[in-house]
Amino acid sequence: MATFRRVLFTLLLFLVSEPLFSQRFQADLIVYGGTSAGITAAVQAKKMGKSVIVVSPDRHLGGLSSGGLGFTDTGNKAVIGGLAREFYHRLYLHYQQDSAWKWQKREEYGNKGQGTPAIDGENRTMWIFEPHAAERMFEDWVREYHLEVHRDEWLDREKGVEKKNGKIASIQTLSGKTYSGKVFIDATYEGDLMAAADVSYHVGREANSVYGEKWNGVQVGVFHHNHYFYDSISAFRIPGDPKSGLLPEVSSFPPGKNGEGDQRLQAYNFRMALSRNPNNRVPFPKPEGYDPARYELLARVYAAGWKETFWKYDPIPNLKTDTNNHGPFSTDYIGKNYDYPEASYERRNQIIKEHEAYQKGLMYFLANDPRVPETVRAEMANYGLAKDEFVDNGNWPHQIYVREARRMIGEYVMTEHDVLGAKQVPRSVGMGSYSLDSHNTQRFVTPGGFVQNEGDIGVHPKQPYSISYGTLTPKKSECTNLLVPVCVSSSHTAFGSIRMEPVFMILGQSAAAAASLAIDEGIAVQELDYEKLRKVLLDEKQVLEN
Repeated sequence: MATFRRVLFTLLLFLVSEPLFSQRFQADLIVYGGTSAGITAAVQAKKMGKSVIVVSPDRHLGGLSSGGLGFTDTGNKAVIGGLAREFYHRLYLHYQQDSAWKWQKREEYGNKGQGTPAIDGENRTMWIFEPHAAERMFEDWVREYHLEVHRDEWLDREKGVEKKNGKIASIQTLSGKTYSGKVFIDATYEGDLMAAADVSYHVGREANSVYGEKWNGVQVGVFHHNHYFYDSISAFRIPGDPKSGLLPEVSSFPPGKNGEGDQRLQAYNFRMALSRNPNNRVPFPKPEGYDPARYELLARVYAAGWKETFWKYDPIPNLKTDTNNHGPFSTDYIGKNYDYPEASYERRNQIIKEHEAYQKGLMYFLANDPRVPETVRAEMANYGLAKDEFVDNGNWPHQIYVREARRMIGEYVMTEHDVLGAKQVPRSVGMGSYSLDSHNTQRFVTPGGFVQNEGDIGVHPKQPYSISYGTLTPKKSECTNLLVPVCVSSSHTAFGSIRMEPVFMILGQSAAAAASLAIDEGIAVQELDYEKLRKVLLDEKQVLEN
């Protein structure tokens, strides 16, 4: 009897410390990240008969595609194929229903898209959409493909990746859950799994000399968009008096020499869903700790005659907007995200809250401050946060726009030479077409004592370009069962084009197809016969070359 009691006691202790049925999970493919890339990857794996678990830090699926970025950066829509195109086709079908037009008649919608009609009847695609509609599409996929999604599960970045013989054996989340798989996909914007698996990566801008590029590194005096100071505006609290100190939101650090590499990142912001319908809008709240003085620089921009406030209040259905950064001082919180990629979860949350306070304060300033021209304030009175979007987060986007974080240094590094057509790209797994697009990385003081921005780049490829399979795979010596379709292996400039949501969906699908084939053959992802992968991708209607 005593022996039986000891055995029973030991078993109970084990069950308490290691819940047998709830804490350990296994699948052919483990996808870390509930972004658009993560969900398309999971769908593709299921289509190829694989078991898959999506381990998502976020409760809401779809990343930026459902987080406010509804005015899609399509580039050349002809190269958007596969599940990405199906996603936009499903949105088309959604907006063909009268019930989808609650606040606006379909015929009243202007049908303006980014280089394409918003509602493309000929191709039955919808490129411009509301956040909640996009999230519904991802949830439809989850339901239709019976995807197993574990939400609010955060990778233990310190000791949560177990590797054996150059392969990831399992990952563990902070809640204690362990996930074992044959292949893993890191579909996060940050690249946390990749980094925790000791895969090489880069943060910031490479020097132009690293890859023989032109548009990487520091770019003082290069102005490709309208996001710079047209006029000579003093950087000091008392104009012209350095002793009075710098205005808020201006860096005291020198910008560096052109072409030099640095650790700076292009700015983040939130893609707000604003409403012009009085029955569906919430007034811009006055954030806690609001200080109008931090927006003095914008007041001086207005005083100099700037008139472009509403240039990026892009219309999406139902009298809403996808409102993005525009101009020298806008929603981009320049220079306040440099430590985000490597920061702890606690510090990242703090950075996100700082961005939120800045941007909410900016909107309140635009709507209420007497230094803002009366015409602007009058127009702002027609806007507010959309009441029916992000309803569990105070109508504020649940996803910050992480335009760039870590970038893997993998088997093949895409550079501006690939994107601009100067070289042939091997083993295509999809295509991109958007411009080399980087937002500003810093706001500094010129030698004359004026304020200026730096880092805004926009260089258009002559034609769409292929993206190499090698951009998804780490070096074989570092990890043989990981694919990375978001923080892909590329330079800062190349990533500026690749980093668009349709491309992330394309690469997520292609990564899952490669993972499934590697699982079938029991080989490293780097050893996969490209022709076999190519056949699958073409069968799935991916577009691989011009």
